[in-house]
Amino acid sequence: MTPVCRLDQIEVEGGVAALVDGVAVAIFRTHDGNVYAMSNYDPFSRASVLARGIVGDRGGTPFVASPMHKQAFDLRTGQCLDDAAVRVPTYDVRVDGGVVLVGPPQET
Repeated sequence: MTPVCRLDQIEVEGGVAALVDGVAVAIFRTHDGNVYAMSNYDPFSRASVLARGIVGDRGGTPFVASPMHKQAFDLRTGQCLDDAAVRVPTYDVRVDGGVVLVGPPQET
């Protein structure tokens, strides 16, 4: 796993972007203390912007809404909540000693 930042560098309900093995990954911290990692690439706007999205909760599902066109993506699975045909890759992530570590993409 690749260390990307300290947990306290990610605002609650916010995200940061990091390069992990040459891929732009967005890492998010939710109000309940969970940390998630997914591709930073928004397939709708075709821009690397998801880390700047709005983090929220829709019916118990933690999500990030793209800052471009506002499509929401489940932080746990990468599934677009507004278009069932679209999903972005998610990554293994954990916090060890206050450091956020990102691993390989999760299997879908």
